[in-house]
Amino acid sequence: MQKNPALTVDAIVLKDGEIVLIQRKGEPFQEQYALPGGFVEYGETVEAALKREVFEETGLVVEIGSLVGVYSDPHRDPRGHVVSVAFTATIVGGVLAGDSDAAKALLWDIKKLPPLAFDHGQIVQDALRPR
Repeated sequence: MQKNPALTVDAIVLKDGEIVLIQRKGEPFQEQYALPGGFVEYGETVEAALKREVFEETGLVVEIGSLVGVYSDPHRDPRGHVVSVAFTATIVGGVLAGDSDAAKALLWDIKKLPPLAFDHGQIVQDALRPR
């Protein structure tokens, strides 16, 4: 039986020195803060998945910016080998509110971030690094 890693997306949504974070409803990392994102569905592009997941979790409509990176450490997610593709994104509509897998969705001061679930702290650092 062949095993393959699962594919996810994560969004770095910045606005006026703040970043959109969600508070997770369920395990793993229940009640911890994370970037909005989630699993790519079969037949879906990573770009479509990112827009869908951000909307489902935060109520925001976003436009995708640039690729931040691909995060493939087999141990980054306690559920198993999960590879994430992370993008920056800009808010173009919607109303910020937690939904789906998110107990809360909020804007957080980028200079005072709480500890983040998974490897999201590294993803944020990479997104903020001058290119």
